[in-house]
Amino acid sequence: QVRLVESGGGLVQAGDSLRLSCAASGISLGTYYMAWFRQAPGKEREFVAAISPSDVYIDYASSVHSRATISKNNGKNTVTLQVNLLKPEDTAAYYCAAGSNRIINPRSSNDWLYWGQGIQVTVSA
Repeated sequence: QVRLVESGGGLVQAGDSLRLSCAASGISLGTYYMAWFRQAPGKEREFVAAISPSDVYIDYASSVHSRATISKNNGKNTVTLQVNLLKPEDTAAYYCAAGSNRIINPRSSNDWLYWGQGIQVTVSA
């Protein structure tokens, strides 16, 4: 059984940094693409960042580019998203996702196989 569990969310102030972690079980991150998506109330789930099994491919949404870093620890089977200079518009539930190497469009939520339950990040002005 595949399980993805996010941690590290919470309430922060604008300008702060936040580090989200996703612990995976049932899959090996050395063979899966991993990503972070987020969803704000009333909005569709949107892509934030993705990383390939070998870390060769890394992609960021323009909304977080230059502020975010996605990384993996294959030995610990965890993927991390660090976002700096947080803005109120970063407020959302953040989701960890895992996908096979058959992903065609990593920025589409439809291409991902497994999802975490999500964790709330609230950025106050």
